[in-house]
Amino acid sequence: MIDRCLQLFGGYGYMMEYPIARLYTDARVARIYAGASEVMRVIIASSLGS
Repeated sequence: MIDRCLQLFGGYGYMMEYPIARLYTDARVARIYAGASEVMRVIIASSLGS
């Protein structure tokens, strides 16, 4: 969703003075955190199973 909002704002989405740029950065970081924790769950679950 935030990707679509960024497209709507165009160049302003890449200038950190605007709230949309900060929101986009926060959303992207949250995706990375979520992915990393999910990978760790899979690794831990597979190690518990064997």
